Amino acid sequence: MLFADMYRKYAIQCMVVAVLMTTTLHAQKAVVLNEKEKQHIFSYNEIEAFEDTGSIYNIQQVTDASFSKNFKASVEFIPKNYHYKSTYWYRIKIRNQQPTKGNWVLEFYDQTIDHIVFYTLDRNNNLVKNDYGASLPFDKRLFYHKNFTISLDEDVEGEHTYYFSLQSQQPSNVMIVLKPMSWFIQYGLKEYFFSGIFYGMTLVFCLYNLVMFFAIRQRKYLYYILYNLSIGVFEMSSNGFAFQYLWPNSPGWNEIAFGVALYVASICSLLFTRDFLYLKTKAPLLNRIVLWIIGLRTLFFIYCLFINHHWFIYKFIDAVPLLVAFYAGIRILRKGYYPARFFVAGYFFLLLGFFIRVLKTVASYNLPLGPINFYSLSFCFLMEMLFVSFAIGDQVRWLKKKKDLVQKRMMEEMQLNQQLKDNLNKELEIQVAERTKELVEKSALIENQNEELVSVNELLKQQAEEISRMNAMLTEDNQELQVNIKKVTQARVMSADLSFDEFAKIYPDDLACFKFLADLKWQNDFKCRKCANTNFFNGHLLYSRRCSKCSYEESATTNTIFKNAHIPLNKAFYMVYIVYTTKGKISSYKLSEILSIRQSTCWSYSSKVKKLMEERKKELQNAGEKGWSKLVLE
Repeated sequence: MLFADMYRKYAIQCMVVAVLMTTTLHAQKAVVLNEKEKQHIFSYNEIEAFEDTGSIYNIQQVTDASFSKNFKASVEFIPKNYHYKSTYWYRIKIRNQQPTKGNWVLEFYDQTIDHIVFYTLDRNNNLVKNDYGASLPFDKRLFYHKNFTISLDEDVEGEHTYYFSLQSQQPSNVMIVLKPMSWFIQYGLKEYFFSGIFYGMTLVFCLYNLVMFFAIRQRKYLYYILYNLSIGVFEMSSNGFAFQYLWPNSPGWNEIAFGVALYVASICSLLFTRDFLYLKTKAPLLNRIVLWIIGLRTLFFIYCLFINHHWFIYKFIDAVPLLVAFYAGIRILRKGYYPARFFVAGYFFLLLGFFIRVLKTVASYNLPLGPINFYSLSFCFLMEMLFVSFAIGDQVRWLKKKKDLVQKRMMEEMQLNQQLKDNLNKELEIQVAERTKELVEKSALIENQNEELVSVNELLKQQAEEISRMNAMLTEDNQELQVNIKKVTQARVMSADLSFDEFAKIYPDDLACFKFLADLKWQNDFKCRKCANTNFFNGHLLYSRRCSKCSYEESATTNTIFKNAHIPLNKAFYMVYIVYTTKGKISSYKLSEILSIRQSTCWSYSSKVKKLMEERKKELQNAGEKGWSKLVLE
């Protein structure tokens, strides 16, 4: 029921104990039963309260006359419980000055009270305990009604004091209304009737959007259907209808159902806003903000659902998605997207309903407790659904108008293209005719030229054959010339006097030197020094050879004058060459100057070469161009 909406923010668990007493309290104002008055709300000094911070008192202690001084008159129009660890005791006084017709009831408008223990006096003045509350299945109630309703005795005569004990783990409101049974039934029927209209209209809006979805196949209509259904479930959970009709045997789920429904409504509202207003293309930054809000709201929901259910009462955070959607509508409307005007109007009513709900929560004692106040949020929900449905219809009309305009432009462009095509074809026909005439005239000339070209081609063919024959002869001559050049260069190295720069062009690096040594050492085939095997593989070093039988590996410098050389190999080659060509008359100082090597090193190598020249004097006499290479092998 909408009466309890303004109290759902705080209440989850509550306990009420009522005991009919005959004690007369002169300081507290007694409410007089009046059949002409449809209902009476207990407020201010009509209800007195006491906070039991330690929850140590029981009903016998509280109803004792000496305990009366602990009760204080309410300073609020509607008393509230703020501390979940405390037990709050309340008492009210009812006076019947004359016999009345029919029964009277006390109705508690906060349906989220977990437990109500109501004590009455039977005819033998014994306390009778009656259990009610949201923690019990719905069929445990005395009246099959969404609000907790307590029946008074048929003959309420004189003055009586009622005591209530409330305990709530979250803030709750204590709104107690006294009604005659006749008005309770009449008002309840009206309330159920108008609530049925509200939920029926919600279903109508859902069906309308379902038809739109099947017609247009856009997911935004599914988002809005889920939004409407979630709003309906939220209202039913807040008003107690859901506990009465949907899950009467699931009090645990009833405590959090409103929070789940409100989360789904917020998320679907933002998703619908993104698609309906085309935020992804029209306002990318705002679109990213909406996605961030969806993510943060989801994290908050997960925390509430799995960690702390009490945080579901902080419904005010859903003002953020509401404000963002409203701002997005205004932003897109200012960009010229006219279907957004109904969207903005609908969310304006939602903001209005939210503002009234906040006022009801923080300043309920200053607001009139009439139908406009209680039904304001439901009315605003209906207006929002109505205007958003107008916006959806307006969007369809706008899209149809845009489609018709595009089709009209396409027809005009097609007609223009057809006209251009006809004109172009006429021009092309004229140009083709002229071109054909030119080609016919030129074809005769080309035919004559072709005959001349055939004769010229024949002559060129003969010349090409002659050129090919001459190229073949030149190729043979070039190959022979290259071989001769190589032989001459090698011979010049072996015999003529060369500078180191000229020598370095033939032996520029160690790789060329290793190759020369390998060719020189194994010019008569390889033979292993250990096992005399003649088969080998390439070794790990440059141009080295490894015996295929015993795996002995011999480098290119082994058993040569260059073994364990500590200077660049091409410089060592040149040192042997220059000592040989000068017949040992060059000094170590001159060698050091030419090769940029220390004089002592040059003296050591030159001495070794001179010694070999002296030892192999007879071999070198007829050595010719290969004389210096005979000094290489030891």
